[in-house]
Amino acid sequence: MAAGEGSRMRPLSYTRPKVMLPIANQPIIEHLLIEIREAGIKEFVFIVGYHDEQVRGYFDHGQKWGVNIEYCSQKKQLGTADALKQARERLSGSFIVINGDIIAYREDIAHIIKSEGITMAVFEVEDGRQLGMVELSGDRVVRIYEKSLKPPSKIANAGIYRFGPEIFDAIGQTLRSPRGEYEITDSIQILIDSGIKVNPQPIGQWLDFSYPWDLLAANEKFLVQLKNNNHGTCEKNTAIKEPVSIGTGTIIRSGAYLVGPMVIGKDCDIGPNCFIRPYTSIGDNCHIGNGVELKNSIIMKESKIPHLSYVGDSIIGEGCNLGAGTKIANLRLDGKNITVNERDTGRRKLGAIIGDKVEIGINVSINVGCLIGNDSQIGPGATVSGLIQPNTKIF
Repeated sequence: MAAGEGSRMRPLSYTRPKVMLPIANQPIIEHLLIEIREAGIKEFVFIVGYHDEQVRGYFDHGQKWGVNIEYCSQKKQLGTADALKQARERLSGSFIVINGDIIAYREDIAHIIKSEGITMAVFEVEDGRQLGMVELSGDRVVRIYEKSLKPPSKIANAGIYRFGPEIFDAIGQTLRSPRGEYEITDSIQILIDSGIKVNPQPIGQWLDFSYPWDLLAANEKFLVQLKNNNHGTCEKNTAIKEPVSIGTGTIIRSGAYLVGPMVIGKDCDIGPNCFIRPYTSIGDNCHIGNGVELKNSIIMKESKIPHLSYVGDSIIGEGCNLGAGTKIANLRLDGKNITVNERDTGRRKLGAIIGDKVEIGINVSINVGCLIGNDSQIGPGATVSGLIQPNTKIF
């Protein structure tokens, strides 16, 4: 399921589908595909829609991963049941359906594959207000709730299903939800109400992504597992504390001080005299220059932070340029959790979330929890806070 935008991921999802947002320099859906493949599945159907050219262009037909990928299109994003309906002609017998914007792990996926009948993966959570929750009775799912303010249980729907052909009969009976969409959970509820058993399958690990700052937490989890892997060139007088993965064609210049875990992509120019701290991911063709300090951040491909800047606990989109002296605050003076659009992020430290192709002039100060839309321009000496819409000019 890879057709949606993921509007809560804005400004990052204005220019890409949610499933293509990077964690440790790989899209969410690539991490998921690898886990599914290692669980034993080699045949995939990607249901695409919003900016589908990015998914198709990145994965092609799956040759690089040793799998076969077919595509079908959901031209209008009318919900998950409508999305699955688009793939009906490509599916027969039993099949697995997985939301492309989560990460589950091979051991748990293998259990779903081996299960019998209709199965739904479930996961226990502390706060289910932003998730679909399920009510169980013994070994059966009896009711599914979509994003309730008062969840009836702590058991979340993990977005992984084992279906057979009967799901399409239920989809044919599914009505639009209050959100105006055809929900696969409503289709499953139709099966439950008709007496068909839906099996809950608990899983051990699961990553869900609702908001941009969720990417930072996941980035940390994946970088912890990183192995040292240097395919670049390091000049004299560099200091590298492993594990650090460096791509081909990347130059680490004199005076650079890198503390892993971190990943740096291909054809990057790093340094001289910069300090890159743990849990940082830098995409391909980036420039991190003199006097720059980065910490616990995701820098997407082709972005430049060339001089005398600080970026902490932030996400910088593709093709951005930060002028000399750009400073991003990441900690409130009172030390309380940072809020974004009146939403508590649960994080004491959070800098900025910056969309693609943002140009920032010299000596700009960006406040904690700032969201800057793509293709914006921030002039020299500006102080920026809150929500900045795409294509905004501040001078």
